[in-house]
Amino acid sequence: MKAVVQNAYGSPHSLELREIDRPVVKDDEVLVRVHAASVHPDVWHVVSGRPYVLRLMGSGLRRPKIRVPGTDVAGRVDSTGKDVTRFQPGDEVFGETLSGNQWRNGGAFAEYVSVPQDALALKPGNVTFEQAAAVPTSGLIALQNLPEGRLRPGQSVLVNGAGGGVGSFAVQLAKAYGAKVTGVDHQAKLDMVRSLGADLVIDYTRKDFTRGGERYDMIFDILGNHSFSDCRRALTPEGTYVLIGHDRFGDVGSRWLGSLPHFFKLMALSPFMGQLPKVSSSTPSKKDLMAALRELLETGKLTPVIDRTYSLGEVPEAIRYLAEGTAKGKVVITV
Repeated sequence: MKAVVQNAYGSPHSLELREIDRPVVKDDEVLVRVHAASVHPDVWHVVSGRPYVLRLMGSGLRRPKIRVPGTDVAGRVDSTGKDVTRFQPGDEVFGETLSGNQWRNGGAFAEYVSVPQDALALKPGNVTFEQAAAVPTSGLIALQNLPEGRLRPGQSVLVNGAGGGVGSFAVQLAKAYGAKVTGVDHQAKLDMVRSLGADLVIDYTRKDFTRGGERYDMIFDILGNHSFSDCRRALTPEGTYVLIGHDRFGDVGSRWLGSLPHFFKLMALSPFMGQLPKVSSSTPSKKDLMAALRELLETGKLTPVIDRTYSLGEVPEAIRYLAEGTAKGKVVITV
């Protein structure tokens, strides 16, 4: 089969399109014939090998243990392991290829990939393979951090980074819960953010939302480009600050730990500050979260936004484009 192969950490342009063997399906896995995959920041992290701590977290110290990048997939079931009960050959499915830590390659940038059955869901008939592949990682991050019940109808939410992958889903989830949504991003993305249902939009190049005087019941901070103390100024006394944060493709955070120290600091403060969500050891299973995403897609409450599509041989260009930070919504790979 054709697959994108990573032999070392570094530039995306070192990735190669090669012929390799099909993956061997384990007893609880599904072999998926890939129709589409998608690119997200964690793909960039693993290809670049930064922050370096990810290499100690299972990705591989000197080179990736799994040589084929990508974790988001949509396609048809080709075959199943002997313990698989939820799917059969011919089913159209979508999901993440990994369980647990996402700072690893997952094999999605290939013609075939083997996936644990509980990481998949049936693809709704009202979305394309490309749309379905755009959902898993970004949709799961948005849903895990903005579950139903965290917001009440009529509450106000600010989404910082509303025009990206996670942000575009967060805007739609908040609107589905009946919230009043303000989306913050670059001016070039604001029309798209409005089209997703945002009630108000802010161009961050012209206005600093932490100094505008408005107060929000929740700040859903994807970019992490303001300190928590600054964001507190824009929260109501009972408001909640949710940091998603990423290293903006290496522009912030250290080479060794990235933004992890910032997350650890907020976790340490959370028992003493009501505006920070409490750390919980209980989270929904990926099986349940994927089922929830499927229902949201099927009912039209979530609509994936695709900026550009690339072929399997153009994965390096797709990762480069994503890292520029100008993509509106998602970047998808067609196979």
